[in-house]
Amino acid sequence: MCTTRRRFLEAGLGLAALSVPRGVRAGAADADPGDTVAAMAKALRALSSGLPPDRRAGLHFPFAGDERFEWFFVPRPRHGVPLGDLDAAGLERAHTLLHAGLGDSGYSKVTGIIGLEPVLKELEGGSERRDPRRYYVRIFGEPGGREPWGWSFEGHHVSLNYTLVGRRLAATPSFLGANPAEVRHGEKKGLRVLGREEDLARALVASLDSEQRAAAVVSELAPSDIISFNSRRASPLAPAGLAGSRLSGQQLEMLMRLLREYAENMPAPVAEARMASVRAGGAAAVHFAWAGATAPGQGHYYRVQGPGFLVEYDCTQNDANHIHSVWRDFNGDFGVDLLAEHHRHAHAGAHRLA
Repeated sequence: MCTTRRRFLEAGLGLAALSVPRGVRAGAADADPGDTVAAMAKALRALSSGLPPDRRAGLHFPFAGDERFEWFFVPRPRHGVPLGDLDAAGLERAHTLLHAGLGDSGYSKVTGIIGLEPVLKELEGGSERRDPRRYYVRIFGEPGGREPWGWSFEGHHVSLNYTLVGRRLAATPSFLGANPAEVRHGEKKGLRVLGREEDLARALVASLDSEQRAAAVVSELAPSDIISFNSRRASPLAPAGLAGSRLSGQQLEMLMRLLREYAENMPAPVAEARMASVRAGGAAAVHFAWAGATAPGQGHYYRVQGPGFLVEYDCTQNDANHIHSVWRDFNGDFGVDLLAEHHRHAHAGAHRLA
């Protein structure tokens, strides 16, 4: 069993260590997105079938409707089945699902974020809002069925949203946050769950010459949060910052490594598809913008925007020790592009049968 899972289960929820589910192994990389879709469907069916009927009903929602588009990254009431309602076997199934939906890197980050809840609870004097059991799974439609379906996993500082059509999937909006961004006291002192998201961007800023920096740093004051927030559909922000065409070869590699850090929060097929889309759009069309202080420990924000995607990162709250980050697809959030293609083909098939 991976160390991350053991520590989360033992310390976060007070459960005994669980064995690694068959088919889940560290370092495994799916070559085919269809394999990832199948793994998700299998894990969801196992999670559902293991619940008593009264709890199972709270897990399932229609694919059509507004429920699928509701996503938040703050403590609040939610629908679905929370981790706290699962027994040991159910919790193992939930973690099998998360690993299928995230891969190794993303799974480590998400369980690390959930593991910050007890730290935050202590910092806030025992606030009941901070609870690692209040992370919820929802299923939309029939997992693995012929019609489109989806699922989500969400709680404080995590919102993962998946739409699946046949052997294809969309995995945005994808939000991860961390509070504290750096644990400064206690047994987890020094832990930075999303540390590379800051370090890679900061290294890129530090590499810029004066002319590049003048273009990249768009404001001395960072916004108080990500600008796209929890909108149902993200729209391109005003072009701002430094175009990729003005970066040196080495700097462009740094920018691509930053984007890969976000892409690899997902399974290998999704990560590769994201990076292929970035490359297809061309480096010249990608802009990197920074706002706020460039010195560590002070409020800062950055975004990377290309023709089809937006990455945002903000660290301003709680004395600049509270991160929000997100990947959005302008045409792909909640599978809009996949569903449009699906409906076109279904409509064409209906005409052929008529």
